[in-house]
Amino acid sequence: MKVSEVMTAPPVCVGLHVPLVEVTRRMAERAVGSVLVVEDGVLRGIVTDRDLAVRGMGGGLEPKASVDAVMSPRVVTVEATDDLEVAYRTFRRAGVRRLPVLDAGRVVGVLTIDDLFLDVFRRLSDLLGPVAWSVLQEPPGPPADTGAPDEP
Repeated sequence: MKVSEVMTAPPVCVGLHVPLVEVTRRMAERAVGSVLVVEDGVLRGIVTDRDLAVRGMGGGLEPKASVDAVMSPRVVTVEATDDLEVAYRTFRRAGVRRLPVLDAGRVVGVLTIDDLFLDVFRRLSDLLGPVAWSVLQEPPGPPADTGAPDEP
């Protein structure tokens, strides 16, 4: 399975000089925990809700301050055409919760740990579905009495 099949698209993006108050509003409207900072079609950074709280408000910045003051400029990414296993390894290696997804250098989506959890749950459901149905069709409780004598 490819990253493009699991990622969230389109990503929420803002420009480099967008005020923090606007970034916060967009995150709330779209119910996301991060936005990508893009300028001239190039990924420049990522800002998370934690960045806004700790570096922004916690750092004494005004709501009018621009997003470049709190963003993380070094961003680990994956390609849309990468196999999902590449993304699993990248998450493990980088220790992040969100990966911007690129296609020919353009930002096309975001892959989150939650997206991978949903993938795992779908796979488990596919695997365990028939087993669960067979268990549900058996009556609960001890095995039925077969009439055979108990062993000493």
